[in-house]
Amino acid sequence: MKLLVVAVGERMPHWVDEGFADYARRFPRKARLALAEVRPEKRGPTRTVAQALAGEAKRIDATLPPGCRRVVLDERGRDVTTAALARLLEGWLGEGRDCAFLVGGPDGLDPGLKRPGDLQLRLSSLTLPHAIVRIVLAEQLYRALSILDNHPYHRE
Repeated sequence: MKLLVVAVGERMPHWVDEGFADYARRFPRKARLALAEVRPEKRGPTRTVAQALAGEAKRIDATLPPGCRRVVLDERGRDVTTAALARLLEGWLGEGRDCAFLVGGPDGLDPGLKRPGDLQLRLSSLTLPHAIVRIVLAEQLYRALSILDNHPYHRE
């Protein structure tokens, strides 16, 4: 199973790339973690936010593996504990489908990406910078997998 973080934004500070890569290296073979960066649309007086989000949505859709499960990160999404995330991952591993986690840019994600049936997930009630979301998401996915493997990384 491949876990893919699809994030709007390019050229992150080196510490962001290093943090994400550090967690990605730790992942077990059964669930590899990868990152796909999507170029953000230019904003300006001649483009509405809706137009920018629609352009980003096209690039996001083109990045997604066929038939993958889509998890949309959204501030209004479902709030889950790490243990609950582990249970979700356990079920997904049993299905064997790839899973894409969609992270929007400064204006979020196009509403068309939030299809019925897709999980909408909130990482925090706090507003997090999009660069930090990549690292927090990678760490939480690693932590959830460590719970499933009875690895001592996670402590109750």
